[in-house]
Amino acid sequence: MNCERVRISYNSCRDRHCPKCQSLKKAEWLEARRRHLLPIPYWHLVFTLPQALRPLALSNKRVVFDLLFNTAAATLQTIARDPEHLGADIGFTAILHTWGQKLGFHPHLHCVVTGGGLAKNDDRWIAARGGFFLPLEVLSRLFRGRFLHALREARRRGKLQGLAAKLQQPAAWKRLLDQLYQLEWVVYAKPPFGGPDHVYRYLGRYTHRVAIANHRLVELEDGQVTFNFRDYADGSQRKRLTLAAGEFIRRFLLHVLPHGFVRIRHYGLLAGRCVHTRLATARALLVPDSEENHDKPSDPPLAWWQRLLRLTGVNILVCPFCNGRLVRLPAGLPSRSPP
Repeated sequence: MNCERVRISYNSCRDRHCPKCQSLKKAEWLEARRRHLLPIPYWHLVFTLPQALRPLALSNKRVVFDLLFNTAAATLQTIARDPEHLGADIGFTAILHTWGQKLGFHPHLHCVVTGGGLAKNDDRWIAARGGFFLPLEVLSRLFRGRFLHALREARRRGKLQGLAAKLQQPAAWKRLLDQLYQLEWVVYAKPPFGGPDHVYRYLGRYTHRVAIANHRLVELEDGQVTFNFRDYADGSQRKRLTLAAGEFIRRFLLHVLPHGFVRIRHYGLLAGRCVHTRLATARALLVPDSEENHDKPSDPPLAWWQRLLRLTGVNILVCPFCNGRLVRLPAGLPSRSPP
């Protein structure tokens, strides 16, 4: 069957900041990570940098974001290993977000954390107490102390660039640090997930999200961009915001990451070197007779169009008009690799 219709399919730009080009990457990533989920509740914690640090973070993204990852991870692991709290090694995935609903610069780290961990000798699983995981006030203050200590070290070693002239003066730098030490830093714990399926759905929304998704864009007219946002200060109501196109682009570009920067990182039991050792031990302790604990042949990997079919329900190889098989015609323009 041949309906002789022609449909243009544009090449993907393959840029990780593009809201249109990440669906397949997200599906592939989730398919790999889902095998690492344990049959336990998971917690969701958010580490946020104070507003006073945002100008410094904007001009030193790589350094400050690395400090955010490192100090938040060290804080979680230190408190979790403390016998007065959990006394175990946990596993967690940390995901960097830099935006708010209005596309402002708002660096924060989402952490999906196992609701328990392995004892020191890896001989038993210690579950988090119901309704309580780790003390937020202790987490907040340790996070603040570790981050500011690391920030001072980064400045001493000359790693911070683009500092405002006044911050290059020792007295002004000290005033900023004193101000930051006096603030209560925000470490927020959302209600725990009900189980692995809830974690999977959550990760699907957050891992490969960029500053704004296509479905939030309403219109572009007369050089003005209108998009939807959720106003958390007004009961999470959905509203619309209109910006000049130049301002919209400026805000979007605030969230472009440094080249090669990794914004999804795994720690503890979920670190790459532990998933086949300590994570496997944890699974065996939690579900001793599970088939997942025994070697079995893995399913053959899906082709890209099969993953897309599973994700969207659309078979990209089938004509939407006559249900015949699509045939690729020579491109009208010479192809080139993305910039």
